[in-house]
Amino acid sequence: MGVKRTMSMTTSFTKTVGAAGIALLALTGVAAAEDREFAWSVTGTGTSDYIFRGISLSDEKPVFQASVDGSYGIWYFGAWGSILNEQAGDPVEIDFYTGIKPVLGPVTFDLGVVYYTYFWADEPSDLDYYELKAGFSYSPVKDLTIKPVFWWVPDQANSPEQWAIEGTVAYALPQVGIFTPTISGLVGYQEADTNNGFYLGADDDYTYWNAGLALGVEKFTFDFRYWDTTIDNGLADERFVFTASITLP
Repeated sequence: MGVKRTMSMTTSFTKTVGAAGIALLALTGVAAAEDREFAWSVTGTGTSDYIFRGISLSDEKPVFQASVDGSYGIWYFGAWGSILNEQAGDPVEIDFYTGIKPVLGPVTFDLGVVYYTYFWADEPSDLDYYELKAGFSYSPVKDLTIKPVFWWVPDQANSPEQWAIEGTVAYALPQVGIFTPTISGLVGYQEADTNNGFYLGADDDYTYWNAGLALGVEKFTFDFRYWDTTIDNGLADERFVFTASITLP
């Protein structure tokens, strides 16, 4: 896909999202006003590899991650952090995010922004950037959920323009003993507005995917997942990732 086509797509997408967001807020305003309740949670996670859109950001090593989330009506907000590859000079990533999740009939929309920060990097101001998000979730039949999402990084001082589109399909299986299993898969495509192999010095666009099984039991979730991409690089090769997390309260 050429640069002009990418720019045209992102410009049109931004206008569409803006108009859709205003319409959704108008349609869901009354319901949101009647259902405003504060909720929060804290999640601790251990994973065998921190994978971000198919690429290992922890040098294929196990790391600890944590998040704090809150919501009030359709508004949500939170912070998420992970250990990274210390040899790269950016040992910790902390992301701040916020957005709205208006509900229209059987569809839950998700319009938000994520700010990626690297406070402990050698030059943190050279790494921070923000990304916009627009997506929705829909269950056409019981226990089946479909989630398409569009991600857009506008051109900024610390990042070229990038965009990604991905779709997730998840199906909740009948309970097995104490476990509630869910199978899911994701396919995504990401592109950067550069000509210098932006992703791992190899590609300016690539496809990534995963498939796995999550087992939920009370406040714990155990996830077994296979990842792969079209990038020919050790940090983006096929791999199995195991994740265990606990969410409170």
